[in-house]
Amino acid sequence: MYMYQRLMTLFIFITLFLLIDIYVFQAILNVSKSWPAGWKNLLRYGFWVPTVLCIGALIWWMAADPYKVGAGLRNWILTGLFATYFSKLFGVFFLLLDDGQRLVRWVASLFTKNPANPLPGAVISRSEFLSQAAVAATAIPFGAMAYGIISGAHDYRVRRVTVNLPNLPKSFDGVRIAQVSDIHAGSFFNKTAVKGGVEMVLNEKPDLIFFTGDLVNNESTEVKEYLDVFNKLRAPLGVYSVTGNHDYGDYKSWTTKEAKQQNFNDLMAAHRELGFDLLMNQHRLIEQGGDKLAILGIENWGAGRFSKYGKLEAAYEGTEEATTKILLSHDPSHWDAQVRPDYKDIDLMLSGHTHGFQFGVELGNFKWSPSQYAYKQWAGLYTEANQHLYVNRGFGYLGYPGRVGMPPEITVLELKRA
Repeated sequence: MYMYQRLMTLFIFITLFLLIDIYVFQAILNVSKSWPAGWKNLLRYGFWVPTVLCIGALIWWMAADPYKVGAGLRNWILTGLFATYFSKLFGVFFLLLDDGQRLVRWVASLFTKNPANPLPGAVISRSEFLSQAAVAATAIPFGAMAYGIISGAHDYRVRRVTVNLPNLPKSFDGVRIAQVSDIHAGSFFNKTAVKGGVEMVLNEKPDLIFFTGDLVNNESTEVKEYLDVFNKLRAPLGVYSVTGNHDYGDYKSWTTKEAKQQNFNDLMAAHRELGFDLLMNQHRLIEQGGDKLAILGIENWGAGRFSKYGKLEAAYEGTEEATTKILLSHDPSHWDAQVRPDYKDIDLMLSGHTHGFQFGVELGNFKWSPSQYAYKQWAGLYTEANQHLYVNRGFGYLGYPGRVGMPPEITVLELKRA
């Protein structure tokens, strides 16, 4: 029964892919009909190359033992399938418009004697303009996604932000914090580029470095190859970290509960090996010039469907003497759900989690991303009364191995007395 279901699934997908390809190919034929023979054949035969690759990869994946197909390879196959056929759906849209207008013209010709119109039953040619639009509509999103992988995935940007805090002690006035979030080490495919991103952090010479969760996708072993990269992160006042929702292995099937717990234990050990001071519902008091700054860090706590491992009350206890409090909490939904209502003396919260959807548009003060439909606070600085939240767009990527219009971020926050 299981094999029959897999074969039926494979048959359905192959049939669907071929129907989409045959339909879009009509636009290719129309657009290239007047081209020189060499270019015409290159386009027409080249059109089917991604189809063969996608169907071949799909057949191999469905025939292989699912437990032996690595997560990285599986992700690349899904990315290829999605990029190819999601792009072609844009072409299908324009071809449907074309066929719709052809149908209307044909029906109208049945009720007119105007010789300018085709006779009933005559062929109404496909619109060259809409065929060209269909080809362009297919190529543009595919090209954008390919560019997002080749260039956007590691196009690290430093975003500098000044945060004014009324309670900030004089000795911490001007302190510089580098925030990195959502490394997702299991997704990386260019170690040299990742090293470049780490060097960009160090070149900022921050006083503090904060990592706000999601070191891996699912398994602690993912970070092993990058321990010698991220252990370079050092700052005079320390490097502090917290866990994110992906760090617990909740999105993977484990043979036993003990195996899952061992994975998380190894994840915590990796933080220590990196030199990160992992705050598990804990706080640290930093003293400088007789003043104290409290850094609170909690395990993942998300509103809605995400896990609530965090215990802010435990991290908060003992910080009353610090005039300024900074909270590291992976999920920005925590701010409105608990921090702002119940902990009004937490001056600044730093989060990640959203990745800015790895897709969006930012022009000047205008920013848009699908993330905004899921999260009220999804990228950048937010202020309510005297409390602030900064949401980092993420250092790595998950699922789609790239970024379009939402480059990976290194945040440098300078704290100033208001």
